[in-house]
Amino acid sequence: MRPPACWWLLAPPALLALLTCSLAFGLASEDTKKEVKQSQDLEKSGISRKNDIDLKGIVFVIQSQSNSFHAKRAEQLKKSILKQAADLTQEWFLGKALHDEEATIIHHYAFSENPTVFKYPDFAAGWALSIPLVNKLTKRLKSESLKSDFTIDLKHEIALYIWDKGGGPPLTPVPEFCTNDVDFYCATTFHSFLPLCRKPVKKKDIFVAVKTCKKFHGDRIPIVKQTWESQASLIEYYSDYTENSIPTVDLGIPNTDRGHCGKTFAILERFLNRSQDKTAWLVIVDDDTLISISRLQHLLSCYDSGEPVFLGERYGYGLGTGGYSYITGGGGMVFSREAVRRLLASKCRCYSNDAPDDMVLGMCFSGLGIPVTHSPLFHQARPVDYPKDYLSHQVPISFHKHWNIDPVKVYFTWLAPSDEDKARQETQKGFREEL
Repeated sequence: MRPPACWWLLAPPALLALLTCSLAFGLASEDTKKEVKQSQDLEKSGISRKNDIDLKGIVFVIQSQSNSFHAKRAEQLKKSILKQAADLTQEWFLGKALHDEEATIIHHYAFSENPTVFKYPDFAAGWALSIPLVNKLTKRLKSESLKSDFTIDLKHEIALYIWDKGGGPPLTPVPEFCTNDVDFYCATTFHSFLPLCRKPVKKKDIFVAVKTCKKFHGDRIPIVKQTWESQASLIEYYSDYTENSIPTVDLGIPNTDRGHCGKTFAILERFLNRSQDKTAWLVIVDDDTLISISRLQHLLSCYDSGEPVFLGERYGYGLGTGGYSYITGGGGMVFSREAVRRLLASKCRCYSNDAPDDMVLGMCFSGLGIPVTHSPLFHQARPVDYPKDYLSHQVPISFHKHWNIDPVKVYFTWLAPSDEDKARQETQKGFREEL
């Protein structure tokens, strides 16, 4: 499931001092040919360099995703690390940027060899494992098959796997993996700003399709109209019943209690076959999804609609046994027109109208060799279902479900356009950001 491909930066001088204390590789340090300013500052601050680990004893792995936006950010990060390493004048090895269906970045914690307490991790600023722990996990993975069919909350699932019911190490807190106040001692930093790469995508370039049915016309649709509908320039409600007051479009697909695959593919066909409409992006949401279209406009500025992009919150099914990733529907599924074109040209379709649409789409795109793109800013659940610390590092784009909450209040608390949103375009131009 998720690699939240959040933008994070490593500072080798601080990282060396951190790893010397927390990971204890036990590697001897070579004499440095010169001391860079950061190293001198570390000495002046009382942090000794004599036991530092050589950079050649550390493997840096940049976790990314397979599209041009994330590949570019990964390359920028690689260059930054290489430059810092060159400044330190030590030999080292850099793991190339890679796309890993099971990768994650864990915030504020590093794994050590002898921890005593299991902690539920957040992620963002990076994570580190000792080589003995890597070797232990490698042997375990070779001898044991992963037992979970679904990968939903990877930051928790990977911690449980490593902890191994108390037989393995839990997470060890490392404040130098920074997500809040950034200072000289930070080994990594994390920017939680909403990405903005170019001008925000225009509203007329985003078509929003709302899936609904007759029984929810009276309670869910009014919530959409009270909250985010006015942000959307192009929006249609797709139902099993025509109601002009909304209005809804009857696609001719009988309503199903679950799955809704037939309805979703009918929406895709309708979107692609409108000859007069060449809208670049399609967003499919449920009638109980709360979404910020203005923030989505910023996010989509980082993606090329000419590429096959399928974007949202990524889950996984059977990833340890040759399965596939998929975008979970409740948080919203975003398609570039090119992605829809390739999908429908493939003839990959639902095996029944009530098949799970998001999982069928995941299978189809996997078969086409088109990876889904994860963003941690889309949410399948409600704000109350997430740890506060996790959401504090985000500018969220969507939430899902109206159960036991006031959805209007949730929207205006978490998603409604604010003065901060309106100013974001100007304030972010100087930052390098990644999803």
